[in-house]
Amino acid sequence: MTREDLIAAYTAAGRHYHNLAHIEDCVAALARIDDLSAREREILSEAIWWHDVVYDATRADNEERSAELAEQHVRADIAEEVGRLIRLTKTHDVKSGDRLGAILISIDLSILGAEPARYDAYAAAIRQEFIHVPEADYRAGRARVLGHFAAKPVIFPDAAFAAKYDQKARANLARELASLR
Repeated sequence: MTREDLIAAYTAAGRHYHNLAHIEDCVAALARIDDLSAREREILSEAIWWHDVVYDATRADNEERSAELAEQHVRADIAEEVGRLIRLTKTHDVKSGDRLGAILISIDLSILGAEPARYDAYAAAIRQEFIHVPEADYRAGRARVLGHFAAKPVIFPDAAFAAKYDQKARANLARELASLR
């Protein structure tokens, strides 16, 4: 798959949040991190570009399928690490000491700490991706997901992201959770 193929995947119909704008936001967040080696930056860049390449809101294996595609198409010497990082985006759980995992997950979740209007647009886009789910079921499922993040002592495993986004994220999560009840 070429970069054009990736762009085509991210611009496919039905992608309201997990689209090219999300990838561009993630790439921009990566660009703001100064203390990465060239290899770390390349691994994270590939993980960002591939992490949502397969996205079907009716399936539970998007991350695995995205990781497998990445492992087939990125350079062999980084493929395993890129795949590992992508698989972390299924649970967003990162082990202590996993710096690249902490950065990728924090980048992926940074929308949670956006300004309220931007967060609300994200929440509306997620609802559109799950438009096939009846309203009551969506509200219950979304509340469960958001409650999971809100209950975590640390939402963003990277300390710099946590310092920048944690308070805003908790406020956004609380506001959306209240609207779902």
